[in-house]
Amino acid sequence: MQPIKELYVQLEGKKRVVITMHQKPDADAMGSALGLYHFLQQFGHEITVISPTNWARWLNWMDGVNNVLDYELNKTEADKILDRTEWLFCLDHNHFSRAKTMAPKLAAINCVKILIDHHREPDTASFDYGISLTSKSSTCEIIYDFITHSGHRDKITPVISECLYAGVVADTGSFRFGSTSADVHHMVAALKEHGLEHTRVHEALYDNFLENRLRFLGHVLTNKMEVYYELNTALIYVSKMELLKYEI
Repeated sequence: MQPIKELYVQLEGKKRVVITMHQKPDADAMGSALGLYHFLQQFGHEITVISPTNWARWLNWMDGVNNVLDYELNKTEADKILDRTEWLFCLDHNHFSRAKTMAPKLAAINCVKILIDHHREPDTASFDYGISLTSKSSTCEIIYDFITHSGHRDKITPVISECLYAGVVADTGSFRFGSTSADVHHMVAALKEHGLEHTRVHEALYDNFLENRLRFLGHVLTNKMEVYYELNTALIYVSKMELLKYEI
């Protein structure tokens, strides 16, 4: 796998691009995918974002999410797009297997494959270019670095800022986790300069719970949590039927 910086000089010129992420994408996976999507659009590339599965409804506020294909629901269409793609970006997962039923297709297609991730033990042999840094707070932080290090910081829009900020907020536990380095705060400051409205993102991520989610949390905490005080540990098990019942 060649360093991601080798791609910087190749950003110009129209290409067919697919961006994907791990199954059941969270804010970092979806935020990094859509942030990269809005960035690459400015070069005139033909871009499709494909999620291996569905995603949580509380991510639907992100700009561009309506154009994301659910592979499980649109397999025929998605496979046709993948068959003709020239660049495949795999974000926020270290191995094709984390793309669930989409994994065999990703491994089989013939194109330039690019990994951008922050998890341990990446499958570097399956990618032509990439970067995998466990020291980074999130994949969104790495996407921000990719944009700025490529010399295109001027292309960061308020929409890109919101997508990347969402992933950083989620993966740092609102800046509580140890992965929240000085670079993270410098990034957020720069995103603010590019028009980020951070309150809007926080409200979209944490203040939009529906009744079913509140009832689900109450059920889990009351009926499904076992506390092992001697181990300072709590265990919660939730069945698929319960997820369906509460529409989670």
